[in-house]
Amino acid sequence: QVQLVESGGGLVQAGDSLRLSCVFSGRTFSEYAVGWFRQLPGKEREFVAAISWVSSTTSFADSVKDRFTISRDNSKNTVYLQMNTLKLEDTAMYYCAASNRHLGTHRAEYENWGQGTEVTVSS
Repeated sequence: QVQLVESGGGLVQAGDSLRLSCVFSGRTFSEYAVGWFRQLPGKEREFVAAISWVSSTTSFADSVKDRFTISRDNSKNTVYLQMNTLKLEDTAMYYCAASNRHLGTHRAEYENWGQGTEVTVSS
């Protein structure tokens, strides 16, 4: 059974940077694509970024693609989301998700989810 644990969230000011981590366990990490999603209360969970099994393919939401990067370290079973030049609208609960089917950009394409880490950006 896949387990995902996110960390790295916190309270930052607009313009700051933050790096989120997602630690994977329970299966062979290198066989899974990993995505990051975010959600505000009462709103849909939206796609942020994703990375394929061997880091050869990445995908980003338009709202973050010039500010966020995603990477993975298969030796540490960890995926990182580096968030730069944070904006107020980046405030959300951030979730990582894993799929052994393909790199997806919709939450329905991921069958494994972490509990989330909260990011709050203040002015």
